Amino acid sequence: MVTGQEQKIIRGLFTVPLKNIILVIVGLKGETHGYEILKELEKFTVGIWKPSHSNLYTLLNKMVEEGLLEPREEYRGKLRRVKYRLTDKGWEYLRTSNDLALRSLYTAISYHERLKKKLDEMGRERKMDRKTVREYLELLEKIRDILDEEIKVIKKELAESIE
Repeated sequence: MVTGQEQKIIRGLFTVPLKNIILVIVGLKGETHGYEILKELEKFTVGIWKPSHSNLYTLLNKMVEEGLLEPREEYRGKLRRVKYRLTDKGWEYLRTSNDLALRSLYTAISYHERLKKKLDEMGRERKMDRKTVREYLELLEKIRDILDEEIKVIKKELAESIE
């Protein structure tokens, strides 16, 4: 069960990088409309938070103005729907932000581990039940697998560039 404080923290985690998350969603889907983006954001934040419709569409319009997204209107009878896809500029922005996010992730994990150690030393470690520990272990294993695969790709690219 998520506490009120955890909900507040999670909301804060997702309000700042919302632009990047939307670009990732659109990029992975290829083309999508606002309602689909809202549903994906809700999944991404574990159902705890999603932006209002007006905030989402304001942000989408701003990203169109910035040249990151390209809108395409489609009609089903009288119903108008706008689908969005990434422009070349949007793909470049996403590639750069993904590289920066990976570096930030490393820093965040480093801080996380240092803080965990400090809390343990102070006798303030977080007591977790077995189910939570298992979920945490599964999460860490998934992260390790992703990083192991990325390491293989980078090592291969390096080896090929030397030849």
